[in-house]
Amino acid sequence: MPAPQKQPELMNIEQYNNLPEDSHVEVFDGVIYDMASPSEVHQTISMELSTTINNYIRNKKGGCRIFHAPFDVVLSEAPLTVVQPDLMVVCDRDKLDGRRCNGAPDFVIEIVSPGNPADDYIRKLYYYKNAGVREYWIVDPRRNTVTVNYFEKNLLNIQYSFDAVIKVNIYDDLYIDFAEISSRLSD
Repeated sequence: MPAPQKQPELMNIEQYNNLPEDSHVEVFDGVIYDMASPSEVHQTISMELSTTINNYIRNKKGGCRIFHAPFDVVLSEAPLTVVQPDLMVVCDRDKLDGRRCNGAPDFVIEIVSPGNPADDYIRKLYYYKNAGVREYWIVDPRRNTVTVNYFEKNLLNIQYSFDAVIKVNIYDDLYIDFAEISSRLSD
C-alpha cells in the first residue's frame, strides 16, 4: 500500500492578504492558481466592453460601478475563493470595502484565455452561479462567441456570435453590439 500523500496547505484570507501586491492569482477552495497576462485582443475587448458599460451607467446616473482586473472578489472565506474577473458590475456598494468586492458581483464578464478555456466555461461558471452572480458572460475571441448565462431566469449557455447585438439582462435597455467591438480587433 502506498504511503499517503501530504495534502497541500489550503490558503486562508490572511495568507492571501499577505501576498505581494503585484500577484496575479486566483484561489478556488483554498488552492492558489497563477493567472497568465492578457493578450492584446483580450485587452481590446475588455476596454471596449468596459467603456460601453461605464457610459451606460453614467448616462443613466446609475448606482452600479464597473471594475476590471485585477480587482479581487472574495466569493467565500471558508474555504477561500478569490477571483479577479476581467470585468464586473457591482450594484450593492456595501460589498465594496475600498480594497475588494466581498460577495458576488451582479454581472461578470470573463474573456477566455487560449491556454485554459475550461477555467471560464466550467470552473468559474460553477463558482459564479453558486455565489449568487446574477449574469455571467463568457467572451471567446478564438471562437468569436459570447455565451450568456442569466442565472436569475435560469437562462444558461445562450450562445451568440461576434456579429450579434446582445442584451445585458440585468438592465432594461443595455445592448452591446459585438460587431462594432470585433471591428476594432482588426484595426
